[in-house]
Amino acid sequence: MFIIKVTTNKEERAVDMISDRAEKKNLNVYSVLRPHGLRGYIFLEAEDRESAEEAVFNLPYVKGIIGKTIEYEEIKGMVQPTVESVSIKEGDIVELIGSTLKGEKAKVLRIDKQKEEVVVSLFGAVVPLPLTLKIDNVKVIRREEEENAD
Repeated sequence: MFIIKVTTNKEERAVDMISDRAEKKNLNVYSVLRPHGLRGYIFLEAEDRESAEEAVFNLPYVKGIIGKTIEYEEIKGMVQPTVESVSIKEGDIVELIGSTLKGEKAKVLRIDKQKEEVVVSLFGAVVPLPLTLKIDNVKVIRREEEENAD
């Protein structure tokens, strides 16, 4: 497995171009993936370094191959979904961190662990509209049971 350095926010485009080239040239590339939450890097699984280099050579957005190869075990946590790691609960007060509404506070209405999404209601909104966001776009700042303990 090889780590490929790419232009940040162009990871999807780079994955598409590398997989297209690997198919067209029938290279020994087994998978190309963009791990969720990792920016500026993608993983490429190939038979050998030559196949990896040929798959990425001179493509736009590709900056190069990181020196060492890695084993699947080293990146397993990044590529296998971990539903049980979701610690957000319904009723939690959250702050939005990764969206256009950054810094806004909201209350969690629903959680979809399979899709890794939360439905929240913004505080201070004139009309309460439910918003669906990726879980990594919110940060828990207060738990409902803590509020009730006061």
